[in-house]
Amino acid sequence: MNYQTFQPHQDLASLVNCYWTLEVPAAKDKERQRIIPDGCIEMAFILGDDIKRYTTKDRYILQPRAMVLGQTIEPFYIEPTGYVNTFAIRFYPYGFANFVTVPIEHLANKETPIEVLFEKNTAKALEQKIIKASDSKQRIEIIEHFLLTKLNDKTMVDTIVKHTVDALFSSKGTESITAILKEDLSKRRQLERNFKRQIGVSPKQLGKVIRLQTALKMLLHKKTDTLTDIAYESEYFDQAHFIKDFKEFTGINPKEFIGNENMALSTLFYK
Repeated sequence: MNYQTFQPHQDLASLVNCYWTLEVPAAKDKERQRIIPDGCIEMAFILGDDIKRYTTKDRYILQPRAMVLGQTIEPFYIEPTGYVNTFAIRFYPYGFANFVTVPIEHLANKETPIEVLFEKNTAKALEQKIIKASDSKQRIEIIEHFLLTKLNDKTMVDTIVKHTVDALFSSKGTESITAILKEDLSKRRQLERNFKRQIGVSPKQLGKVIRLQTALKMLLHKKTDTLTDIAYESEYFDQAHFIKDFKEFTGINPKEFIGNENMALSTLFYK
């Protein structure tokens, strides 16, 4: 696998986490890859062969070749049909809402073709430019011009939503909403409503994903020797709580995660 990331222009750096590319040669023995939640929304362009996304154990759809993958709160499987060549934009949780008018919660747990989110001819023209671009540098220039143009027409995400997301990331998902709001619970209902519309999931769900990310990175980098240590460092109540959340978001227990061939892609992204 050849996975690379690129940093965004400074005018987009508060909204776009990174651009990334992935190339994988076609292989006879294709492995399904389990994709786990990461708290971000991504716009992706499939430049290689089709990619299957499994909706059940045996049934699948072909992913749109130009799409937005909304917030996910459960793992899912994908499988390449041949050569993998993908260019994608990874947005911060509150980032993508600045570019569209549709409520972000409508994008959760599914892929949405970009022509549904933007004017159809504009979306088609963007897809063709990305396909015909000569390299990643040119693709980044194309997408940044598109995003900066869209950004000038949109209002920024609600300040309280951004503040909450920032607080969840800085606390690695452990700070409570009550603490973030500093006891001003009159704002809680407004926050819950705006959060789902602009982020796609609830504050609690995003916090759980962020805390799991912390634990996953510790597991991958072997920063501690035991699951108990990881649970403690990630501020889970105990090891059982950690394992329960881990299985909820990955579908397997922590000991099965390391070296699992179905997790190779997710491991790559998290590292």
